[in-house]
Amino acid sequence: MDKPESSEEMVFPPPELRDAWLRRFHEASVERLETVFALKAATQLMTNVMYEWLEESAGSPARFQALTVLWGAGERLVPHQEIIAALQIKRASVSAMMFSLEQDGLVRSVGDPEDRRRLLATLTPKGKETIEQTMETCEIQHQKALGGVSREELRLFQDLLRRIKGGYASVALRNVVP
Repeated sequence: MDKPESSEEMVFPPPELRDAWLRRFHEASVERLETVFALKAATQLMTNVMYEWLEESAGSPARFQALTVLWGAGERLVPHQEIIAALQIKRASVSAMMFSLEQDGLVRSVGDPEDRRRLLATLTPKGKETIEQTMETCEIQHQKALGGVSREELRLFQDLLRRIKGGYASVALRNVVP
């Protein structure tokens, strides 16, 4: 993966686009656009970096999340539907991911005795060892990446992200055709 020399290189929109946008819209509109672009760039960089951290263990951020959901459940069998809800991805994506995790010996899925249509998952001993080692690695890396951000700033940022997510969710819900 090509890495930019500094975070300053990731400026978007470029000055020409910003100027053109300002000729058409108010400054507040430009600030919203810049916020969306900055969030997209940060998310993409974080995802790329996490892929590197997880390459030799969980394999991807989504697989890491699924394994942490199962780890957090302890010995409880977790319905695949719970993983779908936690990761906010489609059933087919979770089915394929769970199959892959099973093939890698990290997860075991069984049919629900009360509802044969439902699958329940749990970590294998190898999966538990893998996720615990991976969580340690991620904690060290997150500390390095976010060490300059205070706990108060993290809470504020999380609150802002929830509000932004809620705003986009409400727009998405209004645009759903019945």
